[in-house]
Amino acid sequence: MSENILIAVAWPYANAEIHVGNLTGSHLPGDIAARYHRLKGDKVLMITGTDSHGTPVTMSADKLGKPVEEVYKFYHEGFIDLFKQIGITYDLYTTTHSENHFKVSQSIFLALQKNGFLFTRVEPQWFSPGLNRFLPDRYIEGTCYICGTEGARSDQCDACGNVLDPTKLVNPRSKVEGDTSSPELRDTEHYFIDLSKLEPDVKKYLEERSDRLRDTVLGESLRKIEAEGLKPRAITRDLDWGIPVPVSDAGWETKKLYVWFEAVIGYLSAPIEWAQVSGQKDAWRDWWTNPAAKQFHFIGKDNIFFHTSLWPAELMGVGSAFMEIFAGEEIPLILPYDVPANQFMNLEGKKISGSRNWAVWGRDVLTRFDPDAIRYYLTVNMPENKDSDWDWSEFVARNNNELVATWGNLANRVLAFCYKHWEGYVPDVDVSTLREADLALLAVIDNGFNTVGAELEAVRLRSALGEAMKLATAVNQYLDVNAPWSAVKTDREGAGKTVYTALKAIDSLKVLFAPFLPFTCERLHGFFNYETPLFGEQYTETVQDSLGEHTVLRYRNVGQVGNLPYWLPSDLKPGQKLNQPGPLFKKLEESVAVEERARLGK
Repeated sequence: MSENILIAVAWPYANAEIHVGNLTGSHLPGDIAARYHRLKGDKVLMITGTDSHGTPVTMSADKLGKPVEEVYKFYHEGFIDLFKQIGITYDLYTTTHSENHFKVSQSIFLALQKNGFLFTRVEPQWFSPGLNRFLPDRYIEGTCYICGTEGARSDQCDACGNVLDPTKLVNPRSKVEGDTSSPELRDTEHYFIDLSKLEPDVKKYLEERSDRLRDTVLGESLRKIEAEGLKPRAITRDLDWGIPVPVSDAGWETKKLYVWFEAVIGYLSAPIEWAQVSGQKDAWRDWWTNPAAKQFHFIGKDNIFFHTSLWPAELMGVGSAFMEIFAGEEIPLILPYDVPANQFMNLEGKKISGSRNWAVWGRDVLTRFDPDAIRYYLTVNMPENKDSDWDWSEFVARNNNELVATWGNLANRVLAFCYKHWEGYVPDVDVSTLREADLALLAVIDNGFNTVGAELEAVRLRSALGEAMKLATAVNQYLDVNAPWSAVKTDREGAGKTVYTALKAIDSLKVLFAPFLPFTCERLHGFFNYETPLFGEQYTETVQDSLGEHTVLRYRNVGQVGNLPYWLPSDLKPGQKLNQPGPLFKKLEESVAVEERARLGK
């Protein structure tokens, strides 16, 4: 039965190019899940966008001496270009700097206020006498008062993962003014969300998801609540760039909604924008007010607490008030079904660092390697339960020994052999006479839709790809035993049955591999001469609103006609015409690893 699946992916800050760690952390796993559910016939909506208001964005603008809007749009366009090249199929990739996101975020604020979960409080915040302004938390760094690590941000320590009280930071200094700066604490008034009132409900929500959430996600979330509790947290800041606080009282016109509070609201605002630009104003409700819908939030481990505790708390706090304010109806919003957060990917044994150019940048690496080769390595090396490491020698080895040797050569040699010896057609065999070994192989491959599908349903993507590769190995072993290459000379009928069986298995494997390797599987789909493609197409649109215009990336599902499922075993017909086949992947020279390592850190 078809399900409504929302694939929500972490919003990247518009302050730096996206590297492979970002891709395997959230964007790629989200795309694999979306492609699988589309093939399965589910009603999928995959969304995210550029986080345009975070202080990393304003810091980047300050460093470059350019307007913030110019900087955010530069990176935003680059992100869209990357996702098109590597095939991240967002139904809508947008931005937080849009009229729609402003309206939805302000409505969430007002709903929380209406339900009594907001209050104002005067608190000390870091102020720069030299700049004569309050400094956002990321503008201040110092020593973490919990683990002692130098260079901790005042709001969060990346080393120990704890959310920090900015006022407790040891030896604070301004990142924009340098070591000689002397920031001081001054009082300023802000709105707070009273998370303590929502703590029991958040804890209950997590416990109810215990059979779904990964141990790393559930453990960290519950541990933080048990150790620290959910305390009131500021949701406004003294900023020039961002979403205005929707109150008319004097003094609030110089403040904005805090980015941690409003960016996650994008998981709601983006579906609403998608519905608007699609001409289906209320269609977003299928994923947000439908209790049977399933929401998957793909993020990195540094954002776990925000997505498993703070964001659900916001949703619980608004109750039915958001829909009352936004749409004039009292309907509650649903909570995330799963938060399959990944750990970090390192590079050659060291932490990825953009400032030191110790990174494999997405758009750069695509100028030298095919997208499916990158997608394959990022998936088999995906940091699902622990940190992983991008190693260039391993990249070459896995490409050559697995992607090329096990899967690519299987598809190419069988299709090429058939195209040559059966004159461009599938052998016209009587399927009722297939042998026991033929039927046994096809039964194993057909069951792969259950085994691989079960792993994909559970968002165990590495395991799912591994299961598909095992099935490709089984087909290679079948061919080794039956050897049609030599049998065609002495037993053409038997060789035809072997080739037909192998082709049917490859046709099924093409679907099993498709969520991971969409470009080559689509090409292979074409070799089989199917008229309807596996997947749709990506395209861009320009959206105009009161804030100006912004580009969005969209996806048109022209594949499954009428949303019919493709996640089914092959129905390849004997005698079907084929198209001229060709190699799917490229073998890499060992020297590639040396050449790529030489690029690092420069």
